[in-house]
Amino acid sequence: MKVGIVYTSTTPELIELVEKELRGAVGPNAEFISFKDPSILAEVREQGYVTPTATARLVGLYVDAINAGADAILNCCSSVGEAVDSMQDMARFTGIPIVRIDEDMCRAAVIAGKRIGVMATLSSTLEPTRNTVLRMAREMNKRVEMVDALLEGAFGLSQDEFRNRMLAKAREIQDKVDVLLLAQGSMAYCEQVIAEATGKPVFSSPRFGAVAVREALSKKGLVA
Repeated sequence: MKVGIVYTSTTPELIELVEKELRGAVGPNAEFISFKDPSILAEVREQGYVTPTATARLVGLYVDAINAGADAILNCCSSVGEAVDSMQDMARFTGIPIVRIDEDMCRAAVIAGKRIGVMATLSSTLEPTRNTVLRMAREMNKRVEMVDALLEGAFGLSQDEFRNRMLAKAREIQDKVDVLLLAQGSMAYCEQVIAEATGKPVFSSPRFGAVAVREALSKKGLVA
């Protein structure tokens, strides 16, 4: 059993968290195959949207994963989440599901509360995450209020500096929200400390993405 993991960011925190959660979800016998292209996220950040050329390279990573024998693919970049949505017809036709790391996280946030704070260091990640939350709310016939928490200049900080920035921003908006979303998977190591400091439910994507991969493999009869 093989799981393809598509990264557009190669920060050690993200890779470690994703593989840890996946291993716990799908078991010791799964083989992980990574496909990485940081130029995709760099282009999205620079241009402010998912460009046709960035999309083409992303699709190329999915094709590489399929050719390598992946039974399921986990897309780890929330900035390109809506591009992943457009690939679902291909996924169904090939029989290789492409799982968004953040979709079930956004669904859980809508279930958990009406006022949803979205924390991100990049506007290119914030907007697609907001859109996904709103889509989930629409599908559940619920009305939600979005609170943006953009940490400009925090991308690339050390873990200690980043954690402090995240805590400060979370405390700044904690009275305005019922639940906090960490829009970037690399933020997940801050989840527990923010939850303890704010007393709010805090959701990060790697654990939700890993469970979604397990569910996709289960539907194919590959895991119990």
